[in-house]
Amino acid sequence: MSKDNNKDNKPQKSSFKRQFAKWFWLLFCLGVIAVFLIIWMITKGWLGYLPPLDELQNPRNKYATELYSSDMEVIGRYYVSENRVGVQYADISPYMIDALIATEDVRFYEHSGVDFKALFRTLFTLGRKGGGSTLTQQLSKQLYSPHANNIFERAMQKPIEWVISAQLERLYSKEEIIQMYLNQFDFLYNAVGIKSAAQVYFGTTPKDLKIEQAAMLVGMFKNPALYNPIRRPEKTLARRNVVLMQMTKYGTINEQQKDSLQQLPLGIEYHSVDHKDGLAPYFREYLRQVLTAKEPKASNYPSWNKAQYEIDKQQWENNPLYGFCQKNKNAQGNPYNLYTDGLRIYTTINAKMQRYAEEAVAEHMKYLQEQFFKEKKNSKTAPFSKKLSQKEIDDIMTRSMKQSDRYRGLKRQGLSESDIQKVFSTPIEMRVFSYNGLIDTLMSPLDSIRWQKYFLRCGFMSIDPSSGHVKAYVGGPDFAHFQYDMVNVGRRQVGSTVKPYLYTLAMEEGMWPCDKTINQQITLKDANGNDWTPRNDGKTHIGDTVTLQWGLSQSNNWISAYLMSLFTPEALVNLMHSFGITGDLPAVVSLCLGPCEVSVAEMVDAYTTFPNKGIRTEPLYVTRIEDNNGNVIATFTPKTHEIISEDASYKMITMLRSVIDHGTGVRIRYKYGLNMPMGGKTGTTQNNSDGWFMGFTPNLVNGVWVGGEDRGIHFDRMAEGQGASMALPIWALYMKKVLADPELEYSATDDFDIPDWFDPEKGCN
Repeated sequence: MSKDNNKDNKPQKSSFKRQFAKWFWLLFCLGVIAVFLIIWMITKGWLGYLPPLDELQNPRNKYATELYSSDMEVIGRYYVSENRVGVQYADISPYMIDALIATEDVRFYEHSGVDFKALFRTLFTLGRKGGGSTLTQQLSKQLYSPHANNIFERAMQKPIEWVISAQLERLYSKEEIIQMYLNQFDFLYNAVGIKSAAQVYFGTTPKDLKIEQAAMLVGMFKNPALYNPIRRPEKTLARRNVVLMQMTKYGTINEQQKDSLQQLPLGIEYHSVDHKDGLAPYFREYLRQVLTAKEPKASNYPSWNKAQYEIDKQQWENNPLYGFCQKNKNAQGNPYNLYTDGLRIYTTINAKMQRYAEEAVAEHMKYLQEQFFKEKKNSKTAPFSKKLSQKEIDDIMTRSMKQSDRYRGLKRQGLSESDIQKVFSTPIEMRVFSYNGLIDTLMSPLDSIRWQKYFLRCGFMSIDPSSGHVKAYVGGPDFAHFQYDMVNVGRRQVGSTVKPYLYTLAMEEGMWPCDKTINQQITLKDANGNDWTPRNDGKTHIGDTVTLQWGLSQSNNWISAYLMSLFTPEALVNLMHSFGITGDLPAVVSLCLGPCEVSVAEMVDAYTTFPNKGIRTEPLYVTRIEDNNGNVIATFTPKTHEIISEDASYKMITMLRSVIDHGTGVRIRYKYGLNMPMGGKTGTTQNNSDGWFMGFTPNLVNGVWVGGEDRGIHFDRMAEGQGASMALPIWALYMKKVLADPELEYSATDDFDIPDWFDPEKGCN
C-alpha cells in the first residue's frame, strides 16, 4: 500500500471516531436526561406506582400473632401464609448486621438509597462484579414491587425502586431500614423474617445468632431457592463461607476466625412450622376460635342446636375475649386481623405444666389403648361394644362416612350414593395413625374410619382455683389426627362426678357429712308419676346405717337417691347452673346420677368452688394482649361468683377428701403414692362409656375425661372401663410431675385453709 493511500485513510478514521464520540455522548446525555425525566415523572405520580407518603411512613407489613405462656415461652403463632414476626433492631445479633452489610451493601451507611458508584460499576462490567442494588432498594422491591414476568417489566421497576428507596432513606434511619429488611425477607419453610428464621433453622432467637449462623442466613439473600440449607446443604455451606470471607475482607472478623468458622458444619436444628405441631395445639385452636368469633345470629344455628346459640350469645355479651378481634379496632380503624396484625397474646398456660400434662396423657393413653386392643382382639363388632347390633353399628358408620370431607367432595362431583359406596369400599394406599408412628397400609376409606374409631379420646384441664388461670389444656390424644377438642367443645355424660353438686345442696340446707341414713334401695317418682329405682354396684353395708360422707366416698347410688328425695330436681338444676354448667340439664330425679352432658372445662370451673371457700372462679385463658408495637390494648381479669357458704365448702372438702383417702379414688394413694391433701370424685357412666376423674388440691383443680368417639365404643369390663382406671391415672401422672418440679412451687405439704373452729363432726353431736 502506498503512503498516499495511508494519508487518505487517516482522516476517514479520525472522522469516524469523532462522529462515534459525538453520538455516544449525545445518546448518553439523552439517556441521563431520560432517566432523570422518568424519575421526575415517578415522583410526581405520573408514571408507575409510587406509594403515598403515609404508606411509606407505615409500610403494611403482615405479621403473625404470637402466643406466650405465663413463663414467657412462645407456644404458637397465628398466620395465613407468612410466619412473619417483627423484631426490633436492638434484638438482632450484631453478627447478622455485620454479615449483611459486608455481603449485600458495603457502602450502606454512605449512600442515600441508591449507590451510583455500584450502579455504574454494574453497567460497565455487565454485572460481573456484583449487582448495583442497595439494601434499601431490595427493601423497596420486597415491599412494593410485584413479581416481574420478563426483563422489560423488571427494567421498568428499577427507577421506581430508586425513587422509593430515596424516600425511605429520608423517612427512616439506617437501623430502621435494616430492621424492616430483615423482618421482611422470606427464608423459606414458613420462616418469614429473621425471628422466624432463627427459630426454624437453629432453634434460637435473632439476638443469640452465632457468627456462622448469621453468615448462613445472609448467604440465603442471594437466592434462597439455590442456597436452601435443607435441600442443598453443600451449596449453602459454600455460600456461607463466601459471606465469612466478605466479613474478613471488611474487617468484622479476622483471618483466624474465618478459617476456624469455615471448618464448622451448618449446624442446622430444623424446627418445622405447622399449626398442628408444638405445645398446646388444642388450646391454641380453641383460643383462635374464641378470638375470631363473630356475633352469634339465631338464624345461623340449626333448630336442634338453639342451646348452643344461647351459650354463644351469653359469651358474646359477657366475655371480652369472645369475639375480641371483631369487637376491637386496629390503628386503621378496622377489626383486628389475628393473622396479619402481629398481636402478642399472653396466656395463662404454664409451658412446663402443659408439657407435663401432654406427657401424662400420652403415657396413659398409649397404655390404655393397648388394653383396649387386647379386649377387642377377637370381637367381630370391634371397636364397638358387643351389646350393639349390626344395624346400630352400620348406622354409626354410615353417619360417620357422610360427615367426612371425602364424602362431601364426592357429592359435589355429582356421584350417586352407590358410586360413593364403591369409592369408600375400595382399598387404596394411605397412612394411618398408631401410637408407634404412622403406618403405611392398603385400606378402604370406610375401614380407615373404623380404624380411627378404635382410638380412645380424652380431655384434660388444670386450673388455679383462686386466680382462674388455666395452667394446662389437652383436648385429645393427638391433635394432628384427632382434632375434636374434648375440653371445651365436646360434652359427655358426667356420671357420678355430678354427685358433689347434690351433696352441696344438702350441706347448704344444713346437713352435715356425719348425718346418717340407711343404705337401702329406694324408689322415687319421676315427673310423670312413674317409679324410678336406681341400680347400685356396691355390695357392702346393705341395710346398715351409714353416714353421708360414706355414701359419697363409695359413690353409692342409693344414698344419692335418698338425698334427691329431699329436694326437687329443679333445685339441683338451679344449683348446677350457678356452678357454671351451661348446657341443657333435665329437671328429672335421675339427674342425681349424672346423665347430663357437660364439658371438661365446665366441670373444672365448677369444682374450683370447693377449695376456694365457696367462690367459683371462671377459667382465665389470657391475661393481656399487645399490638405489634408493644402497646397493651386489652387486659383480662378473672370473674368470680359466690356459690355456696364457706361452711358448706368446708363440709364438701371433708367429704371429697374421704373419697380419696377411703373411697373410689383411693388408688391415688396406694398406686401412685400421692399423699398430699386433696379431694376428688370418680365418675363412670352406663356401660363404661365415659370415665371421669375430678380432683383438687389447695392450689390446683384438674379434670379428666376418657372415652370412645361414640358412646357405643367402650371397655366391656368394669375393671378397665371405670373412671378410676381410665381417667384417674392421667391426673396422678400429671400431679407427680408437677409436685416433683421445685420451680413450679407446688408442694405436697400445702393444706386447705380451713379454720380451726370448724369441726365436721359437731353438727351430728
